[in-house]
Amino acid sequence: MKPIRSFLFVPGNKESMLDKAVNAGADALILDLEDSVPPAEKAAARALVAGKIPELIAKGQRIWVRINRTAHIYDLDDLLAVVQPGVEGIYISKPWGPEDVHMASCMIAEAESRANLEIGTIKLIPLLETARSMQLCFEIAQIPRVAGIVGATAKNADVGRALKYVWTAEGRESEYLKSRVVMAARAAGKLPIGGIWQQIKDLDGLAKASQFDRQLGMAGELALHPMQVETINRTYTPTQDEVAYYQGMVDALAQAQANGRASVMYDGEHIDIAHVKTAHDIIALAAEYRA
Repeated sequence: MKPIRSFLFVPGNKESMLDKAVNAGADALILDLEDSVPPAEKAAARALVAGKIPELIAKGQRIWVRINRTAHIYDLDDLLAVVQPGVEGIYISKPWGPEDVHMASCMIAEAESRANLEIGTIKLIPLLETARSMQLCFEIAQIPRVAGIVGATAKNADVGRALKYVWTAEGRESEYLKSRVVMAARAAGKLPIGGIWQQIKDLDGLAKASQFDRQLGMAGELALHPMQVETINRTYTPTQDEVAYYQGMVDALAQAQANGRASVMYDGEHIDIAHVKTAHDIIALAAEYRA
């Protein structure tokens, strides 16, 4: 799947927000039918989102939808409404473990079948918000339809309540969890996704938190408000200085190899082919985001 730095949540019951979201610059939108929609407006939001999806896709927007959970399963009515051509995937909240994610995958397959889509077209990203799902993050990441797993740690929200930690801006209390999510996702070949910074106007705090997640190995993160998108995108995009540094590394080793050596000193450091493989990855990632 093409990399995603920023997933922007958009309330599914607010038509004006759905219309404006395409201008936010997010790599992908999550049209939310769950927590951001009052219970009395769920059905209307479902219909609104279902009708807006073709329009948003026509504008070049990558679309994901977060569906509701019912008493025992995920909401089939939500899925039947939003599984449409061009939709990239579905977000689900609070899975108890791999069995819930597998069930959601089967339900998506049923919706794909009814929509005449090839089975497996619609991807799935679970938000790991229960202690058991966090413990079993690798088993969840291995499920074929799963494209990524989320290790987000918003202040006083589901993850903090599940683990009973005390939130801090520095994030030390959630470092182990996030590192586990990164390891599990990378081992399964999926995207590890971080966030969430809910102090909307504190962009300096967001920048620090995003940088911390990127340093841990996250591929991108969730955004709650359009004003957060630019900071997140900037954090996860290699800078021109970084690209220049890594291109210099590639060139230095190429010159060394031309002279019959397998390693070289570059910018005061010993480098060899392992370091240059990393350099190629970062240069390619920068090109992907700037294309």
